[in-house]
Amino acid sequence: MSLTDDQLDRYARHIVLKEIGGEGQQRLLAATVTLIGAGGIGSPAIQYLAAAGVGRLRVIDDDQVSLDNLQRQILFGTGDVGRAKEEVAGEAVARLNPIVRFEGVRERLTSDNVAALLEGSDVVLDGSDNFATRLVVSDHTTAARIPLVSAAIGQFQLQVGTFHGWLPDGPCYRCFVGDAFDAEDCDSCSELGVLGAASGMAGTWAALEAIRELVGFGDDQAGKLHVFDALKPALRTLRIVKDPACKGCGPAVS
Repeated sequence: MSLTDDQLDRYARHIVLKEIGGEGQQRLLAATVTLIGAGGIGSPAIQYLAAAGVGRLRVIDDDQVSLDNLQRQILFGTGDVGRAKEEVAGEAVARLNPIVRFEGVRERLTSDNVAALLEGSDVVLDGSDNFATRLVVSDHTTAARIPLVSAAIGQFQLQVGTFHGWLPDGPCYRCFVGDAFDAEDCDSCSELGVLGAASGMAGTWAALEAIRELVGFGDDQAGKLHVFDALKPALRTLRIVKDPACKGCGPAVS
């Protein structure tokens, strides 16, 4: 597949990067990225992945825009309150880059539909807000050998990690969080608050890692968790160790 004149112009700043070039841009154009959640993390991620030229974006979100979303979910405006998030996301992608094929899925991801919803994904970007969803996604992407970029935000802290749990030494997301005593329990931003700009950082960083997975530039980030504290501010990187007893990727699973 050769790039058209319009594509050469639109993606020129990628193409001149030797780490990406025309070949890397073609990989992006041929890729499918599935995003789980169009909220604080998904909002910037969707926009940067569309702008980067990812060929197909599938966005899974069953929620509607509310007024208290607008402090951090920059994909939406006041006039979108009450509308389905995936519908507004599709309109935004069409404005940004009409070449991108957008698939909006107005469903809640569960263990019953995860295989169908993630089918054909080259990378999954998880910005969901509960452990139940995150663990279902982790277990399936590990079994299906789909790279997983997981991003989370709470108050002033953000976390971004990449997981290849099917590899012999590769941890999965479940290795990091365990089995989650209460799978539905995640700190609620409505109760604890969240810095809107930190959500933007998390989503943008997650988009960068999804692009890294597709193109293959720079250092391999699989098994690393990056934690940024906006109060300090300071960044630290943790190496996640594979749990031999993990229910998602341990020897008993394979």
